[in-house]
Amino acid sequence: MKGLFYSSWLILLGLLAGCIDPYMPDVISSPQSYLVVDGFLNSNGVTQIKLSRTYGLSGGTAAPKETRATLYIEEETGTRYQLRESSATPGTYLSDALVLNPAVRHRLSFSTATGQTYASDYVTVKITPPIDSVTFRPEADELKILVNTHDDRDASQYYRWEYEETWETRPLLTPELEYNKITDRLEPITVYFPLVCWSNEKSANVNLSKTTNLNQDVVSNYVLRTLPAIADRLYLKYSILVHQYALTREEYQYWELLRKNTESIGTLFDPLPSQLSGNLHNVSDSNELVIGYLGAHSMTEKRIFIRRAQLPAEWRIQSGYDDCIPPNILYFTAIRNLNNIFGTYSIIPLYQVPEGYAITSKECVDCRLRGTDVRPAFWQ
Repeated sequence: MKGLFYSSWLILLGLLAGCIDPYMPDVISSPQSYLVVDGFLNSNGVTQIKLSRTYGLSGGTAAPKETRATLYIEEETGTRYQLRESSATPGTYLSDALVLNPAVRHRLSFSTATGQTYASDYVTVKITPPIDSVTFRPEADELKILVNTHDDRDASQYYRWEYEETWETRPLLTPELEYNKITDRLEPITVYFPLVCWSNEKSANVNLSKTTNLNQDVVSNYVLRTLPAIADRLYLKYSILVHQYALTREEYQYWELLRKNTESIGTLFDPLPSQLSGNLHNVSDSNELVIGYLGAHSMTEKRIFIRRAQLPAEWRIQSGYDDCIPPNILYFTAIRNLNNIFGTYSIIPLYQVPEGYAITSKECVDCRLRGTDVRPAFWQ
């Protein structure tokens, strides 16, 4: 915006940084690190199991991975199938593509690098029916994404869904200049930023439904996802891939308790968190808490695309870059010490203006900071 100059902007950043004092709240420290088992026994495909450990709030940003473990899928009859650790993702273990016998029960057993042995309870194999449809419904100020499914055998009854969202993102600004460190000058750009990228996000909430109180095993218009009408992921093209799982009653109860623990806290009248009691155990130490529930079922999936033209024309959907365009960009008149400007603060020159030069942050022009510029194979 006119009248704002680069030097003033740096001063403002310094003041903002100086006003923020780090706050470290007192937390309950616990030396115990519990094993976390994430995944399910895929009855028709590759089983993927992730092993990690719980950690304190001050312990870092990622859960410690449990590596070098030895894992097996075991049938009650004694047949075993080994899982192998992924070389690309430590702590993640994969089986071959398998078809598990639904007539017998299965479990996961494994031993860690420290010699501790664990096993899940034997569980019944469930067959997940196909997803009938994934639809969307625009309402006054939001978009609802709905799932429909049914089981003619009346054998599913308990359902869980996960989803993965992908959407296009396009910066609204295209730089015409770039900084040349060798000449210490602003010159016509030769290395261009991508014009389009794809962002991706997986569901973090627990989506459950059951049909035990219905005459038929039918789920109709379950609201899987609600997006506000201004959501930037709807600006161009949006896709959602839905995964569906049929659960046993016990696995459903585990996920329902997990959902309540993570989503139902907020008022004095909400239930307090409950300890999750899964079906995994330390074989030699029954008192050790192991977090997770191992079910055995197949997975079905369906993907849909939603384009801007399919949504109400009156919706003022944000681009995600609305704060990056005039008048919300800065100008500077300095022509010396360009390296101090463009070599330190991730500032990008845009183009020349009467006041000098228009500048912005790299976040406003490089969509790779929000995703990837590699087009997904499934993108239409």
